[in-house]
Amino acid sequence: MNRGRREWIGLSLLTVCFFLSVEVFGQANRQEAMQQMPEKTAAQQFKNIQVLKDIPADQLIPAMQFIAASLGVDCEFCHVEHAFDKDDKKPKVTARKMMEMMMTINRENFDGHRQVTCYTCHRGSSKPVATPIIAAEVRIPEMTASETVPASAFPKPEELLDKYLAAVGGAQALQKISTRVEKGTVTAFGDQKLPIEIYSKAPDERVSIMHMKQGESVTAYNGKQGWLSFPGRVHMMNAQEGAEARLDADMNFAVDVPHMFQKFEVRPGEQVDGQDTWLVIGQNEGQPPLKLYFDQKTGLLIRMLRYVDSPLGYNPTQVDYADYRDAGGVKIPFQWTLARPGGRFTIQVEQIEQNIAIDDAVFAPPKPPSP
Repeated sequence: MNRGRREWIGLSLLTVCFFLSVEVFGQANRQEAMQQMPEKTAAQQFKNIQVLKDIPADQLIPAMQFIAASLGVDCEFCHVEHAFDKDDKKPKVTARKMMEMMMTINRENFDGHRQVTCYTCHRGSSKPVATPIIAAEVRIPEMTASETVPASAFPKPEELLDKYLAAVGGAQALQKISTRVEKGTVTAFGDQKLPIEIYSKAPDERVSIMHMKQGESVTAYNGKQGWLSFPGRVHMMNAQEGAEARLDADMNFAVDVPHMFQKFEVRPGEQVDGQDTWLVIGQNEGQPPLKLYFDQKTGLLIRMLRYVDSPLGYNPTQVDYADYRDAGGVKIPFQWTLARPGGRFTIQVEQIEQNIAIDDAVFAPPKPPSP
């Protein structure tokens, strides 16, 4: 995978290897790649699919992402670049056998529930680790706080969510902000810095534009659909990707989050940058959870952990928020770090304007390419 493609995949706010569907799986034309096609299966849209042939076509790429993250490898570890349908590489043949083994284990031992995944054995390595690792020093297992303290001693979810809302300024202050334009830099790959602009419009429209030497990298959600674009390439987000993008786009997230989930659970959270946290887990039936880490002192949200489900397991995204400042009566993070298996980048806001006019064309989805 060349450096340009690595930069695109590593830096986009919603990492999606859409090159696979647009460029590598060449049998789907560009017009089809611009559209959501949930009625098609992976075998109907792509060539030489043998194990995951019955899954929805738009779930194939998330499944491949999960494998790559679980083994700590790139696409070309299993695939021939620009010829992904070929079976020339042994790891690809082995991967099919491993997926079938995993599915059999879950079917015969866990009533079909996905308890065993690629990551269960690989743990980020291309070869499973079969022997326990000897640690540098002896460690005595400890009980976690959630195991030693009864749940009745924890704050109620609504208390923590109310404290968060108050910490950012309250509902009235948030709802006075109709638009926001942020300008700053993205830091990734060591000290490499790239300029970025983020346009937001209430309630849930957001477009970020990174200026790379290859061209503009755009991540967008316009309240109805999301997309990623790079010169000559566009990926329209599927439903799960769009739901993840909407979390970033929601200008009134602190107001809306209590109504997003059927159930909330509170646990002591891990330390984030030395700060003790409360973990609030939002859950809806049949969907991945959303994990929110709130600073125990300030009540501010300092970490969000969310997941995109795939046929093989959850693909995680972690966002750490820092450098909260007052902007027009509301507190917003001027810095956030987005991390996924294999990469991370940090956005630092340097300039902000609010309640200014933003052309609606900024939030218009790209036109389908000519056939």
